[in-house]
Amino acid sequence: MTGKTFYQDFLIRSWQPQDRAGAAAIIRDVLAEYGLGWEAAGADRDVLEIEACYLSAGGEFWVIEKQAQLVGTGAYYPVKRGINAVEIRKMYLLPEARGQGLGKFLLQQLEKAIADRNFQTIWIETASVLKEATRLYESSGYQPATGVETSRCDRVYVKHLLP
Repeated sequence: MTGKTFYQDFLIRSWQPQDRAGAAAIIRDVLAEYGLGWEAAGADRDVLEIEACYLSAGGEFWVIEKQAQLVGTGAYYPVKRGINAVEIRKMYLLPEARGQGLGKFLLQQLEKAIADRNFQTIWIETASVLKEATRLYESSGYQPATGVETSRCDRVYVKHLLP
């Protein structure tokens, strides 16, 4: 993402190093809300190492602000799961940012950025308890797949973009 994108009162922008603690806190808090654990040495290590895991790898990590407070995150990076594939990761919104269409807008913006970079396949792993997320992915054209790679997740989805 170059620059900033707005949705209602929300600002979606590229992650900056000063966002590290805030982004990690959002993800940790949302996971706890759904009874899932924070895995600093496992599935959530990437949030603590955004430069290496996303930026240097050819991906992007975004944060969402409302009134200068971080309220969400969204990211993707290339994966070796087919030709020109990426995985969308860390799409989390705090409760006050939900129910306003922001999640759908964020997913659409991530898909647009991914398509603009000529990726062809998008993977998403999630947990069944994240019911809002699974509904969003399924209503956005993602198909259930197999091959979950993260222990916390029990669902994987795939979407093929048209060339």
